[in-house]
Amino acid sequence: MSASASIETLPYDPADLPGAVGPQWKETLVAAYRWMVLARTLDARMQGLQRQGRIGFYGAATGQEAVNVAAGLVSRPEDWVFPGLREQLVALVRGFSLDAYAHSIFADDRDTARGRQMPCHPTARAVNYVSMSSVVGTQISQAVGAAYALRARKDPGAVLAFFGDGATSTNDFHAGLNFAAVFRLPVVFVCANNQWAISVPVERQTAAATLAGKAAAYGLPGRRVDGTDFVAAYRALSEALDSGRAGQGPSLLEFRVFRMTPHSSSDDPRRYQPADWMERAARLDPVARLERWITDHGLLSTEGRASLSEAAERQVREAVRAAEEAPAPSPESLTEDVYAPTPSGVPERTG
Repeated sequence: MSASASIETLPYDPADLPGAVGPQWKETLVAAYRWMVLARTLDARMQGLQRQGRIGFYGAATGQEAVNVAAGLVSRPEDWVFPGLREQLVALVRGFSLDAYAHSIFADDRDTARGRQMPCHPTARAVNYVSMSSVVGTQISQAVGAAYALRARKDPGAVLAFFGDGATSTNDFHAGLNFAAVFRLPVVFVCANNQWAISVPVERQTAAATLAGKAAAYGLPGRRVDGTDFVAAYRALSEALDSGRAGQGPSLLEFRVFRMTPHSSSDDPRRYQPADWMERAARLDPVARLERWITDHGLLSTEGRASLSEAAERQVREAVRAAEEAPAPSPESLTEDVYAPTPSGVPERTG
């Protein structure tokens, strides 16, 4: 990736929050910070539980919170979200409960997927959040199909399609962007460029100067934004969604972020990342950046920050307790909610 490729960075300026009138911009920033603190607390707790053997797998979104919170706040209930791997927070901000998310991680009987999906891959139909897939890039084509369906049904929503830098080298990226551009569909392609496709650095999988620049080949606009700056992310996502809803077609947003944890609980980044990677990432920690701004401008006191932190710890602790107390799915549930009607040879549940 060319070091000279510019990144669109905006200051934390109330005028840069679309639709913010009067004190609303203050409320938006404090709400965003509260969600980020919850996310950071959740990631730390779940990574600890995985190391203790209490959950099987976890993929943290530490370092990518600004983009995810902004997406959750600017999207509307009628919009659809097709996540990549680290967008659980989008579902939570849109209204998916923390308890329900914890049940999905523990894959218990109260999990919306009844334990049939990988942990940390929630299904949240109530908030139009499609189940995650760890297959790289497949959600891009699916998101475009959903946008086509919205257009056909004359529904008012737009679609957010999330993916990482590695997915921009897949067939689904090409097919999805090409189809969406030709039909001018209401979809925003959101690339969270955390600079690592698991262990492959971005410069090893593309010769393009920027990932946003790839949009030009498909005839749609591309923007490269500092994804560690909440206001910049909020503004870019808001404008892109408004454009899609207004019939102006799709767009591609490349958010430059830092992955501040291993790719997943199955990964050891010390084997391939530079020794100073985490130090570099910490300098652009999105949570710390927002915290400094709201503190310096008197939007939240030291006591207020402590209160938010304590509340997040309590919420996560209670959600984990409820999930650990829930029963595991029964063997008989394996064929429930799968067949309609149940085919011959599959036993009907009698209890």
